[in-house]
Amino acid sequence: MIAGVNPSPTITRRALLTAAPLASKAAQGAQRIDSVRAWAMPLLSTARFGTAAFKGDHDPARSRWFGPFSQLAGSILVEVRTTGGLVGYGLGGGGSAAVHIIETHLRDLLLRADPANIELLWEQMYNSSIFYGRKGLAIQAISGIDLALWDLAGKTLGQPVYKLLGGATKEKVAVYLTGRNVQLGLDRGIRAFKLPIDCAPHEGKAGMARAVAELEQARKAIGPDAQLMIDVLCRWNVPYTLEMVDRLAPTQLRFIEEPLNPDDLAGYAQLCEQVKSTRIASGEHEYTRYGFENLIARRAAHILQPDITWSGGLTELRKIAALASAHQLPLIPHRGGSVYGLHFILATAHCDLAESFGVGEPGNEIMQTMSPRFADGFLYPSDKPGFGVDLTDTLIRKHARAR
Repeated sequence: MIAGVNPSPTITRRALLTAAPLASKAAQGAQRIDSVRAWAMPLLSTARFGTAAFKGDHDPARSRWFGPFSQLAGSILVEVRTTGGLVGYGLGGGGSAAVHIIETHLRDLLLRADPANIELLWEQMYNSSIFYGRKGLAIQAISGIDLALWDLAGKTLGQPVYKLLGGATKEKVAVYLTGRNVQLGLDRGIRAFKLPIDCAPHEGKAGMARAVAELEQARKAIGPDAQLMIDVLCRWNVPYTLEMVDRLAPTQLRFIEEPLNPDDLAGYAQLCEQVKSTRIASGEHEYTRYGFENLIARRAAHILQPDITWSGGLTELRKIAALASAHQLPLIPHRGGSVYGLHFILATAHCDLAESFGVGEPGNEIMQTMSPRFADGFLYPSDKPGFGVDLTDTLIRKHARAR
């Protein structure tokens, strides 16, 4: 067994059938998947990345218009119902494009299947979509389904998901706040901050100076002992990053997140070899154990940041965590502050931070439902069965985006 990774219990048919009285009577018996539904469910607006109104053919904003299929603007909700009357909810990505993949392909593999066979169903979905999938939309769709199946497993056994993974390795999880309003975080007891940085090589030295000034101000506001990080969102190249590392050294950054294109593994490997004053974090836009295995083999990240709703769901994140633990790499999941990410972090020893999810953000009621209890800078687990997500058809219809 790899140190730092909790063993996961096998959810056998016998365990499922003998879970009463923890599980409801309706859940007893040999359950089968009765229905699978999915909706495009934006948790944040695409407007935070600009608009589709461009100034001309060469407007740099064209390369930063991410549309409705990425980030939390492209969130999807997956609902899996069983013949025993249980309902599982999962969060995925890819917007209406991922919903189309579920409705026209993946649902065929799920209907009438045993929902307890989570690992088997993951492999079947992955293998059947491999010729057009492997990364991106297909894996984001699978992620939502996988989380819905784990939600069902917890509800069937009457246990929160983190207990199915071996139990909590910590009582609470510290939050780091993503955003520019550090005062909001300070007022809520948060002691770790990540600022989005929007300077880019085409702006030259002026953009560099602006970013440095912003971070110097942030460091002054949060004090010398709080953690400070930045998210570049893939805007930079290697020379630009190296110069910014030197300029930002006095601000004592814990890490720089995604400075390069996710596919520039050679560039990331160069940064990881040369940068000493901070750490290079990547993986938010990487997929499955295969992608992370390549990232690790190339020594292209100091810190791994898989997203449980994009990278393959809980089934796959457990494998990514095992790889990270074996190579002694810290794991700080992207948007780990959702209920889905929190259950994983609680059960994983080498995860020490959860990125904010809904804290200080204009999220809707769906986002609020998927947010754990937060107090004084920490997230706390719930003992509700599954992931603890309670939704109604009325609430879903209210926030689902028409296709």
